[in-house]
Amino acid sequence: MKRKKRPSREYDAPLHAGKTARRLFAQLGDQKLRLSLVAVSIVIYTVLNVYTPYYSAGVIDALKDAVVSSVQGGAFSIQWEPLGRGMAALFAMYIAMGCLYFFQSFLMASVAEKLILRMRRNISQKLNKLPLRFFDKNKPGEILSRVTSDLDKVSETLQTGLLKLLVAIGTIIGSVAFMFYYSWLLALIFLAFMAVGVVATQIVSKKTLRAAGLRQEAISRLTGIAEEYYTGRDIIKAYNREGESAKKVRACVDEVRVTSRDTDFYINTMNPVVRFLSRISQAIILLIAGYWMLSGAMTIGVAQAYFQYIALAAEPVTEASFMINSLQSALASAERTFEFLDGEEEVPDSSSPAVIERAEGNIAFEHVSFGYSPDKILMKNISFFAARGKKIAIVGATGAGKTTLINLLMRFYEVNGGRITIDGVPTSELTRSGLRKNFGMVLQDTWLLGGTIAENIAYGRPDATREEIVRAAKMAKVDYFIRTMPQGYDTVIDSDAGNLSVGQRQLITIARVFLCDPPVLILDEATSSVDTRTEAEISRAMNSLMSGRTSFVIAHRLSTIRDADSILFMENGNIIEQGTHEELLKKGGAYAALYNSQFA
Repeated sequence: MKRKKRPSREYDAPLHAGKTARRLFAQLGDQKLRLSLVAVSIVIYTVLNVYTPYYSAGVIDALKDAVVSSVQGGAFSIQWEPLGRGMAALFAMYIAMGCLYFFQSFLMASVAEKLILRMRRNISQKLNKLPLRFFDKNKPGEILSRVTSDLDKVSETLQTGLLKLLVAIGTIIGSVAFMFYYSWLLALIFLAFMAVGVVATQIVSKKTLRAAGLRQEAISRLTGIAEEYYTGRDIIKAYNREGESAKKVRACVDEVRVTSRDTDFYINTMNPVVRFLSRISQAIILLIAGYWMLSGAMTIGVAQAYFQYIALAAEPVTEASFMINSLQSALASAERTFEFLDGEEEVPDSSSPAVIERAEGNIAFEHVSFGYSPDKILMKNISFFAARGKKIAIVGATGAGKTTLINLLMRFYEVNGGRITIDGVPTSELTRSGLRKNFGMVLQDTWLLGGTIAENIAYGRPDATREEIVRAAKMAKVDYFIRTMPQGYDTVIDSDAGNLSVGQRQLITIARVFLCDPPVLILDEATSSVDTRTEAEISRAMNSLMSGRTSFVIAHRLSTIRDADSILFMENGNIIEQGTHEELLKKGGAYAALYNSQFA
């Protein structure tokens, strides 16, 4: 099966660089003073950086005169005027440049980190407002990339790349101006070679960005397949697929090796090429300058100042290309972050919401319609009533819409039509947190967090006492197992919980619901991973828990829901049959056919 190639931005460049840059710097509005100080520091630093070679020319010439006079019979001494003062001033300028560079780097790092902190807070708030469909459409790795590595790239560029780019531009302009001041011929020779270097740099830079993008894709594939094979290691061994799996991993590793080799080659090619051209220009300039020094047309001080300007201008030309590419990549990262922040949000909670402290549990679906997209309605005119303390079973084939029905009840999705009420209050008039605190869920796919077993049981009630946690574990029939663990309830497990069986993990999540003691229960194949005897024990405990509480039970094993007060049989997103177990069997419809197929 061929993998479909996803469209990507060429060279990782932003689609709207100007708009993104303006929006990014608009986030810095409250840091104008810091930015102003950074700007002033950059200007003063650049001026000193460009001026010191010019000033050093006079100092070197004064030093040369002092040496010549001593050779001719005089005593060598450094007089304050002009040599001593000049050397002291030159030393002071270098000290000032070092202080200014430290100052602007420190301030810029502070500016960048404050900006990233603000954007991370915005992202954190955004994550709580995004609808469930966003997470359905995007892979966890892609979301993590947007909220971590993309922002790290922006921070790194603001702290170093942008600062160096501004200094480099000023240094190049100032250095070339002084080079023309001293000799327009030598300046043109230098610029001619640098122009060739810039063109070569641009060509190599494009190849570098393309190769770096391919390397990142290869690394992503390797990371994904490694995570997939680690999670499914038992299945791989069970089907004797270790060899084939190892081949795929080796192929991905080899792809990373090849793309990394190409990327490193291009990265390490650029500087030698530009430096080679720079050395050729320096050799030509050296020959001409040497001839002029011998003829007296140029002093030693001016010659050394000229070579300082060559060094000042040549290195920034090389770095500027890297910085521009880095800036483009950072803008692309910022653009992806802003796209994330601009994403569609959940319908906001009511400004004056209704409040239900503890629901009685009377739940009604009134002519509800829903579709994952407006043009494809999955559910049409769904209506039923669940009275307080009743057990509602939801059955049907895979993909019939059972879990979707629960997602609508919990307001993970908003209905397209009709309404859902709890104790007569539309769920849309409640806050999501106010609604969900009345529900307890046990899903077929268990989720445990990294921490102790006690912390996992108390996830919904962090303030629960140890006695309450133990009582809930006993009700879920998991207390005995926990006490066999090395540290009992204080045994630390990770989110993968590899040392626990699927059934044990599910029992812990069931204990979590027992501890929360919610008025409404939602059980989605809650006992699918436990043995028959344990299932019977848990069912008895749950029957006690469900007494006086409304409960929704999604089940594939129909033997577990025969005592339900009402059974909803779903097909293609709609309820096609509704009634008790006996009523549906007498009807002889779809439920009866499914039941008889299981117990024929």
